[in-house]
Amino acid sequence: MRKKILIVDDEEGIRFTFKTFLEDRGYDVSMAEGFEEAGALLDAQEFDLVYADVVLVGKSGLEILREVKRRNSNCPVVMITGVPTVDTSAEAVRSGAFDYMPKPVRQETLLRVTDMALKHKALLDEREQYRANLEAIFKGIRDAILLVDENMIKVEANEAVKSICGCEREASAGKPYDEMQFCCSAACVPAVEETILTKKPVDAKRIECAHRDRPGQVVSISTSPLMNAHGRFFGAVILISDETHLDILEKELTARQQFHTMIGKSMKMQEIYSLVESLADVDTTVLITGESGTGKELVAEAVHFRGVRSDNLLVKVNCSALTESLLESELFGHVKGAFTGAMNDRAGRFQTAEGGTIFLDEIGDISPGIQLRLLKVLQNKEIERVGDSIPIKVDVRVLAATNRDLRGLMKVGKFREDLYYRIKVVEIHVPPLRERRDDIPVLAEHFRGKLNAKLRRNIESVSKEVLKVFMAHDWPGDVRELEHTLEHALIVCQKNIVTMGDLPADMFEQMGYLGPSLGTKEDSLEYSGGNERQSILDALEKAAWNKAKAARLLGISRRTIYRKMQEHNIHDADKV
Repeated sequence: MRKKILIVDDEEGIRFTFKTFLEDRGYDVSMAEGFEEAGALLDAQEFDLVYADVVLVGKSGLEILREVKRRNSNCPVVMITGVPTVDTSAEAVRSGAFDYMPKPVRQETLLRVTDMALKHKALLDEREQYRANLEAIFKGIRDAILLVDENMIKVEANEAVKSICGCEREASAGKPYDEMQFCCSAACVPAVEETILTKKPVDAKRIECAHRDRPGQVVSISTSPLMNAHGRFFGAVILISDETHLDILEKELTARQQFHTMIGKSMKMQEIYSLVESLADVDTTVLITGESGTGKELVAEAVHFRGVRSDNLLVKVNCSALTESLLESELFGHVKGAFTGAMNDRAGRFQTAEGGTIFLDEIGDISPGIQLRLLKVLQNKEIERVGDSIPIKVDVRVLAATNRDLRGLMKVGKFREDLYYRIKVVEIHVPPLRERRDDIPVLAEHFRGKLNAKLRRNIESVSKEVLKVFMAHDWPGDVRELEHTLEHALIVCQKNIVTMGDLPADMFEQMGYLGPSLGTKEDSLEYSGGNERQSILDALEKAAWNKAKAARLLGISRRTIYRKMQEHNIHDADKV
């Protein structure tokens, strides 16, 4: 690209002489007679070099120099004058002039100064670009980065030092590193001192830094020496990574009652945890199956955030919530004019998830057309936007979930067999609560704590009687129903413990249970003294052998009393 030079001089002969010399060397030259004309040209375009006469009609050439510098431009300005003085040359240098040339200016002098000035600007531009690139890198990294010189004076830092270290990026510039106002124990200082002393890298893993505003923060620290092109040591770089979340996850793994956001200690949940762990270092497609409300989305989150793509987005799409045309546009995007209302190009969810994971929930509900397009994406790793035939490469991991029987749908031709085997490289089946009843007390305790915080309550526990009801219930709405049941109970509870009377009435109706016991404690099976058969007979007699009323007296469900009667060989013929 041709370099642009501006000549500002009120002598027409000098302007055209400069223009001729410079254009012969391939430069693009503009001319101005005075300050106003030069200002208009400076507004209209960027220049690589300005020549300005000190003495002009109206404002002087020094005003042009100041105007160029005011714009924060790297453009060098060379002052020229027919009456050189010490005062004007000194003022020009103080104001930032690159050079000062007396008239008459020889051609070889003009071209030599021009060459030097343009090389100077190229060097400044290169440094500015390097600085801009470094700034962009600093902003894009979540870890705290600090640079210190060989005397441990802080030179530079990124924005993450504020959140992780608690110190302002700008306020700490030029201060000794060990005197910075950290909000923590400054556990990184010894590592920096060691690198400065030995000129070798230092790694410190999993340090609790006692952060004042972030209790329990755990960080890993890496320090490395900085060397110039000649091998001279000139400082160190410090990288501080916040690993609190990872530390918490590892503690959860140890407990094994919780994995990521999944709750449960049953053998079936342990198998799911192990399977998710085994998927951490592979990038395969996963199909998550299970009834509605079992927590398939939580499994998808665990697979993503425990995997190699965890630093990138997890994009979720509910495939059953959109029509075929809307789902197609949502997944793959569209170009302007692809259909009525497509006013602009729009990226789809696959492009949004680039480098990360896309979770296709309720995949069993997608149409044959979308099935075919999805199959091509999985096969070719590329998409085509609606209204466009140009393929776009995508790097996305696909997780899918369904509560439907995909094999059954395949048999009746409603789901493609080739797509089924593409998405079902690994299948994770999430069992319903009725198949993992051991998890109910753990889940109830988890939701009690969570809902206490949400509702600002202080409910201390759930009664044994309520837990027995929970254990006996089939939970058709699964985990979601359990959470909503407890939320209702905590809202209406007037004591510090959830009791039977706090449970929603529709829950009893679902169970065929008539509500909290009408009998005394002595009437209930819990206080039967081990003679359960006699307690059932007594309740039946009190209720005139009405099974529903007897169940209510005993504090059990209608289904349970029939089962208990069968266990104890009690029949209507036993009526007294």
